[in-house]
Amino acid sequence: MKENILDVLMYLFENYMNDEIEADKDEEALRSELQQAGFHHRQISKAFDWLEGLTNLQDEALIPAQHNVSIRVYTEQETERLDTEARGFLQFLENVGVLDHSARELVVDRIMALNEDDVDMEHLKWVVLMVLFNQPGREEAYAWMEDLVFDENAGILH
Repeated sequence: MKENILDVLMYLFENYMNDEIEADKDEEALRSELQQAGFHHRQISKAFDWLEGLTNLQDEALIPAQHNVSIRVYTEQETERLDTEARGFLQFLENVGVLDHSARELVVDRIMALNEDDVDMEHLKWVVLMVLFNQPGREEAYAWMEDLVFDENAGILH
């Protein structure tokens, strides 16, 4: 059985959160389909809780977008979960305009909500993609991130 919350989220994203697919399935039908795909009930519930948390945070607009430059100081727990490479990647995404301060905070919050000790770059990229998915006005940033996630040959710098 697949035991990673992010695996459930990635499966949902790849199969249902696509513009070409109508989201006509209710939560119970999705849960049933996920169990048939081999995901454990507890991980499915945690994935739906994670998505609900993302929706709630986006609705609350955690931090209003700022136009000034600031430095993000990570907590000890965040630095344990997000290594130097991951924090550098987040900074890079801010520098090139893919993430703003608010979106970065959503990404950090959702990484922490995964409760996974080993968050690698692929996981981080997926979380960034999921955060950008429903953010109005961020379509270009989403498209850039989608290319990065789905194109295995894509590099950050050319």
